[in-house]
Amino acid sequence: MLTRHRAAVLGKPIAHSLSPVLHRAAYDALGLAEWSYDVRECDAAGLRELVAGLGPTWRGLSLTMPLKEEALLIADTSSVIARQTGAVNTLVRDGARWHGENTDVFGIREALKDAGVGSGHPVSRAVVVGSGATARSALAALADLGVAEVVFAVRKRVRASTLAQARDHGFRVSVVRDQEAAAMVLQSPLVISAVPAGAADSLALAVAQEAARSGAAVAGGVLLDVVYADWPTALAEAAASYGARVVPGIEMLIHQGAAQVELMTGHAAPLEAMQRAGRAAAGLVHGAPN
Repeated sequence: MLTRHRAAVLGKPIAHSLSPVLHRAAYDALGLAEWSYDVRECDAAGLRELVAGLGPTWRGLSLTMPLKEEALLIADTSSVIARQTGAVNTLVRDGARWHGENTDVFGIREALKDAGVGSGHPVSRAVVVGSGATARSALAALADLGVAEVVFAVRKRVRASTLAQARDHGFRVSVVRDQEAAAMVLQSPLVISAVPAGAADSLALAVAQEAARSGAAVAGGVLLDVVYADWPTALAEAAASYGARVVPGIEMLIHQGAAQVELMTGHAAPLEAMQRAGRAAAGLVHGAPN
């Protein structure tokens, strides 16, 4: 059947993306035979030209690193949450214009709620590893979940825009590094690692060493690591070894992808079909987060 509606995920690198798996599973479950979802490599410098050249059959774009901040600049309109976080991970065609959304916030919040964070497991303090665009999405999700205090675990300093957003949410904010960061990860009821694959490996080593030293002082808690390729990450393994409940990044990706499907197609997303496809593609053959 002729493709009448097109969508794609853009980024660089992009070959690892599981977004096509999720969106195509949704199209199949919904019977949207006229929809296609592709992969296109694009860097920030080329995003404006690429989007400007897309024809009328294009309905939506998913944006990953390093495009989320640039996408906000080229969107004709954008949501409040996209402007607040300074990041757009979704562009949806609205006539001749492109509207920017941030579904990462929804993805993080829903993945944490699935793990029991929220009304059944209220959390007052969270550690956020990193301070980039994904960390800002994490802040918005944490605000929705009623978190009052955020501790940034960073190598150098927290980005000024991220710090400003944290204060806008009313969080009590502190910053830790190195061994202090490892101790804080162990003591926190909730940790979100919002950095790319490999970026938290040194922290993972420090966490494992601190856990071995601290023994009974380790608190456990919940760790969401936004990485979903080459799972588990070193940080996820370290967290699991001291009894934390680990939420794989694919859970966030599934929920944010479901929100994208609804925005792009106008249909309610078939979440269970997307969960089956996404978890299988990520190697989580038994389905649920561990």
